Amino acid sequence: MHIDLNAFFVTCETMRDPSLKGKPVIVGHAGRSGIVSTCSYEARAFGVHSGQPTFQALKLCPDAIIVEPHFHDYEVYSRSFFSYVRRYTQTIEVASIDECYADMTKALSGVKDVVAYLRKMQFDLKNETGLSCSIGIAPTKWLAKMASDMKKPMGLVFLRRRDIPKILYPMPIESFWGIGKKTAPYLRSVGIDTIGDLAKATERDDPLLQRELGKFYSTVKDWVAGRGSDIVNTEEWDPKSVGVSETLMYDSKGYAEIQKTLHDICLEVSRRAKKEGKVGRGVTLHVKDTAFKLHSKASTFDAPTDDPETLFSRVSALYKANYEDMEVRLIGVTLEKLGVLAHEEVQMSLWNYEQYEEMDKTKLLIAELNRKLDKPSIIRGSEAKKGKKDA
Repeated sequence: MHIDLNAFFVTCETMRDPSLKGKPVIVGHAGRSGIVSTCSYEARAFGVHSGQPTFQALKLCPDAIIVEPHFHDYEVYSRSFFSYVRRYTQTIEVASIDECYADMTKALSGVKDVVAYLRKMQFDLKNETGLSCSIGIAPTKWLAKMASDMKKPMGLVFLRRRDIPKILYPMPIESFWGIGKKTAPYLRSVGIDTIGDLAKATERDDPLLQRELGKFYSTVKDWVAGRGSDIVNTEEWDPKSVGVSETLMYDSKGYAEIQKTLHDICLEVSRRAKKEGKVGRGVTLHVKDTAFKLHSKASTFDAPTDDPETLFSRVSALYKANYEDMEVRLIGVTLEKLGVLAHEEVQMSLWNYEQYEEMDKTKLLIAELNRKLDKPSIIRGSEAKKGKKDA
């Protein structure tokens, strides 16, 4: 079973402000760099969709109300959602903040009226949390995902293998979950307009299709034939990196113009790393210029860290050494080579304890001095040397 919360961010914002209910709402940021995170069904009726630039969305729906996201609230509601599902089964796989796969084999064993049972599950969730969901039930995870997308909001769709030709094959190729926006136009250009057309192409092992899809081809072939994974992975997600990027309000040049944004990004990267209980041995600075070309420079720490000031001093050095004279429109920082904090603790012997204590004192002193400066620029000599070498 795939369970997908309907217009999750919008629902959370409506609970914060009930006056938004029934109106065309866009959750995202205004301005030239704003992107639609999600939108209400009222806004979708005008052609607004996730990932769309906000200015384009406003052309389609001038009366749309733009609401800044409140991610902390979303996390709280998300935890409530997963806790609710675990009342029915402990075998769930978190797919994102607002969706999951659930193995309901045991839960539905012996249930005479499955539809009534699942409808009650939906309405009880809505009554308890205010969240509505769509449910797809199928023999594989991909089919369940496709089924949950077929009817929103509050949909309940069963998709059996025998129903695939009748229900799935007539659907447009763009609705195939897993095929991106760039691949769909190519498929249409070679006569593959529906999922059924794709199924026929895989039956004859079309060489053009194999070349276009590459390694993904065998997976697609299984999916459209009703095969594929039905294993619900209950392992918790283990991030390999933590990254945050931000598009600047204006094209900016020079460290002074991006300094505050860079510091805010480092604070957020640190917050997310601490939340996951992770520390990183490396950091990468990402810069996108006004021609939309992405540039990256990486650096490695002597010891793993999640400290925001350590991140800030290192990426600041990278920026000054490489991008001081570049006009930029986006800045990003990624903490990499992550490890669990408990596993990465420095083993301090009797002989080097004072050395590490002194390093901490130095770090605190530098942070305090930088806070008092209009243009923070003090770092340890070892960090400046390291940043220059890695650049």
